[in-house]
Amino acid sequence: MRNDLPVSFAGLSGPAGFLRSSEPLSLSPVPAPATALLEEAADLLVVHLDFAAALDRCERGCESLASDPDGESFVEVKSSLCIVGIQALAEMNRWREVLSWVLQYYQVPELLPPKILELCILLYSTVKEPHVMLEVDNYWLRDLTNQSLPSYGTLMELHLLHVLLPLGQFVEAEDLVQGCEAFSKEQQLEALSTINKRRCQWVQQEETQSGPEEQPATAREKLLGSVSRKLLNILTVLRRALGSMSSHFCSSSYKKTLLAALIVCLVVVRLDPAAPTSLPFLYRLVQLCHQAWVAVFSLLYRPPLQD
Repeated sequence: MRNDLPVSFAGLSGPAGFLRSSEPLSLSPVPAPATALLEEAADLLVVHLDFAAALDRCERGCESLASDPDGESFVEVKSSLCIVGIQALAEMNRWREVLSWVLQYYQVPELLPPKILELCILLYSTVKEPHVMLEVDNYWLRDLTNQSLPSYGTLMELHLLHVLLPLGQFVEAEDLVQGCEAFSKEQQLEALSTINKRRCQWVQQEETQSGPEEQPATAREKLLGSVSRKLLNILTVLRRALGSMSSHFCSSSYKKTLLAALIVCLVVVRLDPAAPTSLPFLYRLVQLCHQAWVAVFSLLYRPPLQD
């Protein structure tokens, strides 16, 4: 399947590649265990390609920083450990766990460092699952503290191009661009132009996909309509024929003809109907007439069936 393939960090190229972030990495003085675990995790990831061991070192490093009372001063080390852990999860085709794994160390989306948010946006865009980042991005972008960061404009652009537009949320994208103070007037116009182009492409794609589906439906409806009309015509002709037969059988002239035929038969076949030898013949003839009458006229006068 499309999303079952391993996600390689080397495949995320472009203005903000998988190994690149919107902020430079600068390590401040940190405890020796966290530094050693970060270096070991990076070595296991890049050199030895032991992704499970690299992830284990990242988790141990983040736990050691979380237990440190001054852990807030080591945000860069914690961020670097999470970046290595994200790449390790992606290499093991466990990219579905990335967002939840990161949030267990930052608790809320607003506290995610810009480089980690950028990495998550690119990751889920690559695996064609941009909706995963929709709510997280909205929380992060609405935070007033994040709006003062230098990388806010870059994250806004990534959110537009890799989340909102692929999901077809063009109205939300326009509102976000028009209310973004980090964009200059020229950047806003360019972003709105991009949104309009993507909207046109979206509409054309929907029309192309829905066209072949509508044509078979129309042909099928025409075929069913033709069959229904033919069946209705046949039933109409059959009803008229039955009505004509019924009126013919019930007419007085037919009854007179039938009575005359019976009399002729009695006169020709049996000259003396009152003779004892003619009684079996008359009895048999009456039975035959009665059976014929029941067989013909019982169907014509049968009451209609109730639903």
